Amino acid sequence: MKTLLLALSCLCLFTLSQKVHAQEDFIWLDPYRDTDDRIDALLKAMTLEEKASQLVDISVAIPRLEVPQYCWWNESLHGVARNGRATVFPQAIGMAASFDKELIQDISTAIGAEARAKFLEAIEMDNRSRYAGLTFWSPNVNIFRDPRWGRGQETYGEDPYLSGQMGLHFVRGLQGDDDKYLQAAACAKHFAVHSGPEEDRHVFDANPNLRDFRETYLPAFKTLVKEGNVEAVMGAYNRVFGDPACGSDILLKDILRKEWGFDGHVVSDCGAIEDFYAHHKVYPSGVEATAAAIKAGTDLNCGKVYKGNIVAAVQQGLITENEVDDRMRNLLETRFKLGLFDPAEINPFNNVKPDTVECDTHRRLAYEAALKSVVLLKNDNKALPLKKDIKRLYVVGPNANNSEVLLGNYFGVSGHMTNILEGIVSKVSLGTSINYKQGILLDRPNNNPIDWSTGEAAAADACIAVVGISGLIEGEEGEAIASSSKGDRNNMRLPENQIAYLKKIRSKSTNPLIVIITGGSPINLTEIEEIADAILFAWYPGQEGGEAIGDLVFGNVSPSGKLPITFPKSVDQLPDYDDYSMEGRTYRYMDVDPMYPFGFGLSYTSFKYGEVVVSKEKIKSKDDFEVSVKITNTGEHTAEDVVQLYLSEYQVKFTAPNHSLKGFERVKLAPGETKEVTFTISQEDRQIFNDEGKAIDPKGNLKITIGNASPMNRSNQLGANLSSTSIKIL
Repeated sequence: MKTLLLALSCLCLFTLSQKVHAQEDFIWLDPYRDTDDRIDALLKAMTLEEKASQLVDISVAIPRLEVPQYCWWNESLHGVARNGRATVFPQAIGMAASFDKELIQDISTAIGAEARAKFLEAIEMDNRSRYAGLTFWSPNVNIFRDPRWGRGQETYGEDPYLSGQMGLHFVRGLQGDDDKYLQAAACAKHFAVHSGPEEDRHVFDANPNLRDFRETYLPAFKTLVKEGNVEAVMGAYNRVFGDPACGSDILLKDILRKEWGFDGHVVSDCGAIEDFYAHHKVYPSGVEATAAAIKAGTDLNCGKVYKGNIVAAVQQGLITENEVDDRMRNLLETRFKLGLFDPAEINPFNNVKPDTVECDTHRRLAYEAALKSVVLLKNDNKALPLKKDIKRLYVVGPNANNSEVLLGNYFGVSGHMTNILEGIVSKVSLGTSINYKQGILLDRPNNNPIDWSTGEAAAADACIAVVGISGLIEGEEGEAIASSSKGDRNNMRLPENQIAYLKKIRSKSTNPLIVIITGGSPINLTEIEEIADAILFAWYPGQEGGEAIGDLVFGNVSPSGKLPITFPKSVDQLPDYDDYSMEGRTYRYMDVDPMYPFGFGLSYTSFKYGEVVVSKEKIKSKDDFEVSVKITNTGEHTAEDVVQLYLSEYQVKFTAPNHSLKGFERVKLAPGETKEVTFTISQEDRQIFNDEGKAIDPKGNLKITIGNASPMNRSNQLGANLSSTSIKIL
């Protein structure tokens, strides 16, 4: 017995000694060691083949080194996406319409918390599949330069300043503010000059002039990198100045790393490295494509090209193993920041509970975002708000009882979705006679010769028609299954059957016709403007969209959304879709009057803007200065307005923007209440770019406009409230 006990004691001592020795060898598992030392040790322990297996989006497990499998591809555009139950917030373009930086940061903080909670549960189940991780390929800060782009709904609109500010606050919320750990990793995409056409995204070469490149296409990315410390940047499918974006020295080395000081990782869009040789045809094979992307600085290949070609590229002398290590180092840095090699209990973000997913707080955020995103475009004779005790109300339209239009693309799923019909019905009086018929299909003629709905709708005291489009018609290549142009909308009109249907209702009645429109991009509303008494543009408003729209229709809250993109009258006002020059595009460079201008949106109340006051009489070119204005609610409803500051009339000899948004702030005012809003304008705010892409400090007179829409002629025609002054820059 003594001999057996002695043997067992020796075995225990030997096992303990082996664990201590292994822990010393596996120092990448020690959370208290220096991160660089941990990375160096792990790289030294890995074979080249093992490194190659880690540079693709499905990084396989390496059991001998206790490296678990990790899938990098996850989405969180407006909530944790494609991974089961989560709070579904309004689509990104709708959140942009809120012009609310603090709200979007609260939302992305909630998204990050839900991501952590779901990740922890998934690990308990040993679910390490795609979309279950913590590296999120959001936000999309491409410029929505052309309304025909189906993926424009994923962006924050057409303005680089708005896109940068909304994206910045999304990144801050998602990643959290811990000194050591990330709550989740955000990614700025698609770098760069990427915004349709979808059909050509794998083959086209974007060649903007250097002024547009610097003034429009890069600023939002720069903001996320330099101010937001975004953890990842995704390279685009297209070429830029001849080189594939994921293999571009100009983009990835010169601008991203050297000029902006980016120290995170770069990921390719999915399949983009294959495009190098299969579609762009600038490299003969996957080996050369891999070498080009590795050398330029693309760390992670979403796809399989790297895995099959890195070893061959090294053996052929196209790249070195040290260059592979550089790519690995950036990826491991992110995994360590996420705490993926550390004990769960020492990471503060792991304290989140499972019931945070779709909790009441997050649902209220989704509701608030939906409220603030809806834009009131027309309201003749105060058709809205409707009275809750209206006697007879009729709801029609293909999108009224359609939860698909709550979602947009890149969405999660929720057990608490309220569609628009449900939201309207829940607010109206019990004594109201309210009925619903779909009336028509979304985008196809109704072959049934019997039509009951238009007569009944016309006979009601008011009719609410919920029309528009959905993610079936617009979206990413392959997602919009009802699109004939791979997700783009080459014709901006509503489907013809919807226009005809609304005209038929109008022809039978003079009672109020309220039109609610869903969609993620500008729609030609010239005919609807003529027949509707009120128009609400709802975007894709998320799981609480119906609840929010019901409250807006019946006046529980006043609409306060503003357009983050100009609505042209038709495609005739637009340049060629595949022309990446900004001439004639967006409110910044258009010389014609659109249907609805950038920044526009009506309210149930009225606002008055006072004089613009500048803090200094003399302003030197490098000075910061303050600008303030007083705003008064002169109406009868408590409401919020978005106070917007624009610079115009630059005194330069090259083409400059007509107007540039440089500040915005939401203000809530009771009837009769006045508040003062102050903005700081810096030297960088005033800079514009010349034809060589060089930043210029304009001198001389500069116009400052503060109001509740962009300072276009059309804004004045629609009754926007604007106040201006001029200053002189010495």
